[in-house]
Amino acid sequence: MRTLPHLRTGEGATVLGVFTLTVLEMTALATAPARDRPLVSGALIGAATATFVVVAAMWHNHRNAARQARLRLPQTVDESWFTARALYGFPMEDVRPYLLGKDAPNLNTLYTAWVFATHGQDATWIDRHLDLPANITRLLVEAARQRH
Repeated sequence: MRTLPHLRTGEGATVLGVFTLTVLEMTALATAPARDRPLVSGALIGAATATFVVVAAMWHNHRNAARQARLRLPQTVDESWFTARALYGFPMEDVRPYLLGKDAPNLNTLYTAWVFATHGQDATWIDRHLDLPANITRLLVEAARQRH
């Protein structure tokens, strides 16, 4: 059975904001006197258009930032990073409780985060590129530092 993806905080807030704005607009239009409805409708159309433009601009900037982040991946990654010894020192006992939870991260993603941590990437970079919880990446980065 496949689970549905979870909305990120920003996406959920956007959906909630659009829904709230729609309800408020409908309420304003329904309660306006009949002679003022064309004016209220025009104002609401203008507000909705402005909201759409702002959300589209934010979405475009977010996509550009994500694209740039993907381009900034380390260029020196090669097969030598992923050898049998690459997982030496992986803190399995420390991450095991996170693997048993409801929204458990993929073990292969944790292994990849470990390899990046052992090659000097910080927790913030790993969070951003692998979409892992911050507490797990901090744990992996700290374990990688202690390994050296």
